[in-house]
Amino acid sequence: MALVTTTEMFRKAYDGGYAIGAFNVNNMEIVQGITEACREEKAPVILQVSKGARAYANHTYLVKLVEAAVAECPEIPIALHLDHGPDFETCKACIDGGFTSVMIDASSKPFAENIEITKKVVEYAHDHGVVVEAELGTLAGIEDDVKVAAHAASYTRPEEVEEFVTKTGCDSLAIAIGTSHGAYKFTAAQCTRNEQGILVPPPLRFDVLEEVSRRLPGFPIVLHGSSSVPQNYVKMINDNGGKMPDAVGIPEEQLRHAAELSVCKINIDSDLRLAMTGTIRQFFNEHPDKFDPREYLKPARANIKELVRHKLVDVLGCAGKA
Repeated sequence: MALVTTTEMFRKAYDGGYAIGAFNVNNMEIVQGITEACREEKAPVILQVSKGARAYANHTYLVKLVEAAVAECPEIPIALHLDHGPDFETCKACIDGGFTSVMIDASSKPFAENIEITKKVVEYAHDHGVVVEAELGTLAGIEDDVKVAAHAASYTRPEEVEEFVTKTGCDSLAIAIGTSHGAYKFTAAQCTRNEQGILVPPPLRFDVLEEVSRRLPGFPIVLHGSSSVPQNYVKMINDNGGKMPDAVGIPEEQLRHAAELSVCKINIDSDLRLAMTGTIRQFFNEHPDKFDPREYLKPARANIKELVRHKLVDVLGCAGKA
């Protein structure tokens, strides 16, 4: 099976009440861990690459890694997606360079300018058989080159979505309902503490999601900043020399509920990085004499695989949907 677009994935996900996992990839082990889990669980998957990942690993290397995954896992649909494309030129380079889906993120621009930029990308992408994700509303937090202060974040305005989608022709829409980029999504002041003293973030704005869905029936919605920040890996990092106090993510039960509605794509990034970092920190503490990257990257890859498996089965609901 060749790389696919997200069109058929999203249609099935919307009708089936589940979401597709969109996992950011930066190196071989992350690609392998994700796709091995998806193959074994028979789940479709979106492998996505950010501007920062392209700068780190090189566009060509990343495309070839994903093509290798397609060759090794021919039984599952795999889409290659540009995450947070900052401008037309970056989107064009990815469209011309083998991606099947791109995101143009002009959400920081005024509404009319967002429409203008997004429409330009859509026209070029559709002429080349590529689909486009756009964004309306602004998420707080930090992800690669995307940096938005909490005071600058804004919820998506449902009354704008119909005009935006109609005028741009985008194929899916990322909205802001209270998720946030990075492993430090919320300050302690924004959260409450439960009886165990664990920080609990504010609930997602499902009223906004439901109103957007009412205005865009059948249209695929995307959630960014949706890592759950697994506390076992935060603890593993901290127990092995790290300093990540109060890192907190989106509760998985809220993500599952979103997937049962109109959310067809849920982005997961920080969770995989935490799993890899925690595993490597622990490995070196337990084996200070080791130096071969294969020895510490192998258990890191295995933990990424198991984390992705959990997401597919228990959070996204897309296991068995390939």
